[in-house]
This record gives sequence, C-alpha cells and structure tokens, in this order.
Amino acid sequence: MQKRTLLLAGFVILKFVLQYQLVHPVYELHRDEYLHLDLGKHLSWGYLSLPPFTSWISYLILQFGNGEFWVRFFPALFGSLTMLTVWKAVEALKGGMFALILSAVAVLFSVLLRLNVLYQPNSMDVLCWVFLYFCLLKYISTQRTLWIWMGALAFAVGFLNKYNIVFAVIGLLPALLLTRQRDIFLKKQLYQAMLLAFILVAPNLWWQYQHGFPVFHHMQELTNTQLVNISRVNFLKDQLLFFIGAFFIIIAGIISLLLHEPFKKYQVLLFAILFTLCLFIFLRAKSYYAIGLYPILLAFGAVYLEHLLQHGWRRWLRPVAIAIPVLFFIPLVQVVFPVEPPAAIVANPDNYRKLGLLRWEDGKEHSLPQDFADMQGWLELAKIVDSAYASIPNKGQTLVRTDNYGQAGAINFYSRAKGLQALSYNADYIYWFPPNKKWVNMVMIKDFTDEDPARTKEKRYFDTVYLAGRITNEFAREAGTAVYIMLNAKPGLNEILQDEIKERQLRF
Repeated sequence: MQKRTLLLAGFVILKFVLQYQLVHPVYELHRDEYLHLDLGKHLSWGYLSLPPFTSWISYLILQFGNGEFWVRFFPALFGSLTMLTVWKAVEALKGGMFALILSAVAVLFSVLLRLNVLYQPNSMDVLCWVFLYFCLLKYISTQRTLWIWMGALAFAVGFLNKYNIVFAVIGLLPALLLTRQRDIFLKKQLYQAMLLAFILVAPNLWWQYQHGFPVFHHMQELTNTQLVNISRVNFLKDQLLFFIGAFFIIIAGIISLLLHEPFKKYQVLLFAILFTLCLFIFLRAKSYYAIGLYPILLAFGAVYLEHLLQHGWRRWLRPVAIAIPVLFFIPLVQVVFPVEPPAAIVANPDNYRKLGLLRWEDGKEHSLPQDFADMQGWLELAKIVDSAYASIPNKGQTLVRTDNYGQAGAINFYSRAKGLQALSYNADYIYWFPPNKKWVNMVMIKDFTDEDPARTKEKRYFDTVYLAGRITNEFAREAGTAVYIMLNAKPGLNEILQDEIKERQLRF
C-alpha cells in the first residue's frame, strides 16, 4: 500500500511540475482567466457567464495574493484529483500495479494536461464528470447507498461550477432505464439524494430566476456566434486527438464493458457515455465539452489490458503499453502547449494548421491558435491605461470603461494604479457599476474593430478627447486596441451613462 501511495504522489508531483513548465514566459494569462479572477471580488450565487463555484476559488486566489502561481495551482489541483479518481476506479476494479501506472500515465499525458493550463471551469467540470461516473461504479460494485449520495453531491458541485454536467445526467437516465441498474429508481435514497442536490443548487436557480435566466441568453448567443461554426466531423476528429496516445486503452475499456464478464454489470456507464456523446454531436457542441466522458474508460481499459497481458510473452508488452501515451505526447508538446513564442509559431505554422489549431471560433484561420493570441498584449494594455490614468485629475471621478471582459479583467489584474477598477458593458461587469456615480472623466478602451476612431460621439460629451496609446503587440488578439482619455464631462453625460447601464442590464 505504501508503495502505491508513493507512486501516486510521484505522479501528482509530476503533474504539478508539468503544468507550470508547459507555458513559455512570454505568455500572460488568458482573457477568460481575468474575468474569472474578478468574480472573486463580487461574490454572488450566480453570474451571467458562470455559476458561482469559480468565484469561490477566485476569492481564495485573491486571499493568497492574486499571483499567477495560484491562478495555475487550482486547475493543476483539479487535474490531479481527476487522476486520483481514475486511480481509485482502477483499485475498485481490482487492478494491480500495472493497471494503476498505465491509467495514471494515460491521464497525465493527455488533453487534460492542456486543459489544466488555464484557470477555467473546464478542469473542475471534468473532475465532477469523472467523479459522478466513479460514484456509479462504486454503487454497482458495493450496493452501498452512500455512493448515491456522493453522486448527488458530485452533480451539485458540478452544476455550481458549470451547467455542462446536466448533459452527463441526461445521458445517464436512459442508460439506467435500459440496463439492470434500473432498480436504482426503486430506492428512496435516490430521491432523497436528488432533493439534497436540488437544495444545494437552489440558490443559483433562484439567482437565475431573479435575473431572467441569463443562462438561456448566453446559450443562444453561444449557438448563434460559435456553435453554428462547428463541424460535426471536426468534433469527432477532436475526440480522437484528446487521448490519442491512450486511445487503445479507451478501446480496450469499451471492449471490456461489452465482453469481459466481470465488467458487464458496469455497461450502464458505456451506454451513458454513448448517449451523451450522441447528444453533443446533435447539438454541435464544442469538442472539449466531451472530455469528461473518457477518463473512466481509461480505468476499465487499464485493468482489462492488465488481464490480457498477464501471461508469457504478453507481459513484455506492458512496458510498451505504458510508453505509448508518452511517445505520442512528446511530438505534440510544441504545438498543443504555449511553449513556443508567437514569432516561432507564425514562422512555422504547418503543424498547427494540420491539427486545426489555427481555426478560431469564428470558423476562420489565423496566424496563432486562438488561446495563444488570447494570452498576449494584456500587460501592455494595463501599462497604457495606468499611464493615462496617472495624467488625469479627479481620479476618484474617472470611469475606466472597456469594450470587453478580457480588457477589463486584465487591467484590474495588472494595474498598479491606486483605486483603478475597470468596468465594461460586457459580461458580468455590467452589474458592477456603482449606482448613481457621477463621472467627470473617462478612460475608454476600444478594440481594433472600432468604427469611430475619431471618437465623434464622445467629443459631444467631453471638453477634451485624445488618443493615449494602442496595443502594439502584433501577436495579440487585441492588437490595435486603443486607449482614449476624455476630460471634463459636459452636463447630461451621467444621465446617459446610467440609462445605458440600465438598458443593458435589462437586456441580459
């Protein structure tokens, strides 16, 4: 047991080391991360963009100093807990040392390493999916109702982290009805656990109700602007790439659930995964939504391969099986992770293009992967804003207003100007404007798509309007974003601003 514990600790340490090493120092945080960090300053039971769990973690990061170390720590932690859950699933299936090592290697050297680079709800989302499936596995193997309660808890935490876990439950329901596990619906503990889950998520549901269910507005906007550009064929291709080095283990897991007698009682898991996968394909979901489906299959596959490779010459294939995920992973490091500076990527784009990494959410190809471009230019923007802010009198009556949440969050993260808090009409920032505030000056940030660089409209409301600077980093998605200084507001401006804020709040 001690040997297994030490081995697991070694994998966890390696996981943390890799998460910090696989980002080149030239890259900053991702635009989404800045918004998520600002949520910690405005704790609530709900947000336009997310349920509340991320804000709780952001609050912790804020208490720890709000440094990049802690921003990267938590996704690495959730990834490590995912590895631990798969490890425990292997133990529950009576797997030995080889199965444990194989499953840990498969989880470690996979898309999860890329996913856990960014501070987004996705890392916790995958953990909750895997733990939910693990709870069902444990319930089937032990018949202890404790695991029904734990499954309900996994769903509730997952729901408060990202609504995506609803699709896991949608897939589970028909799978349970079609298998012998349908008798779970006869147990009163299931309904008691469902009630517990409802109680836990109720504050967020109430918040959604009070705000007109903005989640539906967000989903519609996502469908119209992003999901419409997603190809179902590309979705399926991505599924193969996520665990490309461990794909043979996933196949072994599927076969084991179909043919291996000791595992047939767990077939409900396979059916649940297939139902959810089909639903994602039908809805044109983003490919990474499905990542949580596969880790539990790695546990079954690892144990089944251990069974197949236990005698004679087959035992010599065990080291080969362990090496395959690593060997597939190594060539992908330079293209999947931000380890190369932008100039090197632009100079040699072929490998990125072959993997479809240059195609953004708009359906078009660009010079950098979208995530990489979203990790550039933010510090430069904050420095320009700080310089502009320092030149303005009456700083306490100066509004710093941005075009999008990435700009606002990045300025708030990097700014060293006392009292500066950037706001935006975009995302959750629309609710954070101080009520009835009287503004005298404004620092306005406009992105490169701005159709009025002369600021014709604003010149009607301020005595002085001029350009303070632009983001010059050509590799940034925000390249060309401009910072304007506007001084001495004319009468009527504040009323117009308050009306705009209220109108946009009502729109959401």
